[in-house]
Amino acid sequence: MKQGSHQHGEDPRNRDILIYVNGDICPRERAVVSVFDSGFILGDGVWEGLRVHSGRIAFLDLHMDRLYEAAKAIDLDIGLDRAALREALYRTLRANRMDEGVHIRLMVTRGLKSTPYQDPRATIGPATVVIIPEYKLPRPETLTRGLRLFTVHVRRGAPDVQDPKLNSHSKLNCITACIQATKAGADEALMLDPHGFVATCNSTHFFIVRRGEVWTSSGKYCLAGITRANVLRVCRENGIPAYEKDFSLTEVYGAEEAFVTGTFAGVAPVIEVDGRAISSGRGPMVERLQRLYLQLIERDVAGQPQS
Repeated sequence: MKQGSHQHGEDPRNRDILIYVNGDICPRERAVVSVFDSGFILGDGVWEGLRVHSGRIAFLDLHMDRLYEAAKAIDLDIGLDRAALREALYRTLRANRMDEGVHIRLMVTRGLKSTPYQDPRATIGPATVVIIPEYKLPRPETLTRGLRLFTVHVRRGAPDVQDPKLNSHSKLNCITACIQATKAGADEALMLDPHGFVATCNSTHFFIVRRGEVWTSSGKYCLAGITRANVLRVCRENGIPAYEKDFSLTEVYGAEEAFVTGTFAGVAPVIEVDGRAISSGRGPMVERLQRLYLQLIERDVAGQPQS
């Protein structure tokens, strides 16, 4: 099954994973939440995707910053401080004896409702916290042969409608974008901002390479991506000109290279946008950035304390 940059091979070990649900660690068949949960009823919650490398969760502090900032923005009390949530994550990894090739989905919802209604005052319990660790690696061809994108009619919204910087459970705009791209035969959707400039993809961030420069969107209409920021960081550290700016599809079609970034696959090349060939596969800039990003992960996990 094609899943864009999140395409991965099936791992039989995932049938027996243990999942954290509100302090309990249980087999996946018993890992359930109530039909009265705010996340199920309303998509009322925030989440993070995390990558495990050498027994450590890469860039965990940055992910925690984003999660707690998002929770504060929607007035959601996670119910655990950062130290307790970090311990819950590593407790779940220890229970599964996982230390490599693992992707974690950390989800926090507002908790149980007394009745199916949107008002947060109808919440009758603490936040629901779920941690799902799975053995998942991107397919090698995703990182070498690349992806095909299709520009969809679904726009990234303005912050006064639903702020795209919130990593919320409410992702229907991204889902409809993904559906349109899939129907067009592409791997992922390229989404524009309200002004017609390139914003982001439905589940990753988008970059182009023009004349040795790396461009990405202004960032006004996309999630504050951690991998996105880390790619800009390694560009700065290694003398690669990199810019956050408005640019159009015309400039995309004329790019020498393009790529997407995300926690799951890291840096993945894009070979085609709207039927226009960008490159025949992974180009020299993408290959270099893949290498530099992996080195940054190594530095980050090496500097983390023992769990």
